[in-house]
Amino acid sequence: MKEETDVSDHGSEQPTGGVYLLFAHEAYYPTPGQEINTSLVAAATLLHPRVRQPDGTRIRECLTRGRRPGEIVPLATLTHELDRGTLWPQVGDWQGVTADLLQLIHDHACDALGLGLPPIARALVCSGPTSEVRVYDPTTEDYEVFGPAERIEVLVEIGRQLARA
Repeated sequence: MKEETDVSDHGSEQPTGGVYLLFAHEAYYPTPGQEINTSLVAAATLLHPRVRQPDGTRIRECLTRGRRPGEIVPLATLTHELDRGTLWPQVGDWQGVTADLLQLIHDHACDALGLGLPPIARALVCSGPTSEVRVYDPTTEDYEVFGPAERIEVLVEIGRQLARA
């Protein structure tokens, strides 16, 4: 993926720190056997003319505010930060924006990294940063718990995949 830039009011490009939005969606299969169920896009993609506005711009502002360069921010993290989602109506239609982003990806109209995350990894990035995912093992009749540390590991691995792309 290209380094993210933003066009200011004066028309010059300014680096925005390479922050990325990670969001899960219904799986699609670009080639037989290749499942894509999660996508990663640069924050600047939210400014694309085919993304509903001003919602995309507002979501980008929430996404990039106070972030480190190269940071991957799951949509669930934004939901957590927006008072567990109660503030989404003041920011924008995240469902419509992610649908627009997915259409851009399908049309090859933006840079994106498509991922086929396994179920637990996908559940972790779809949960808030302090949430736990409990998986029942019927053979032991016990639960295995995955939490913030495992979520960070998933995001680090996605960062490695992004670096290779």
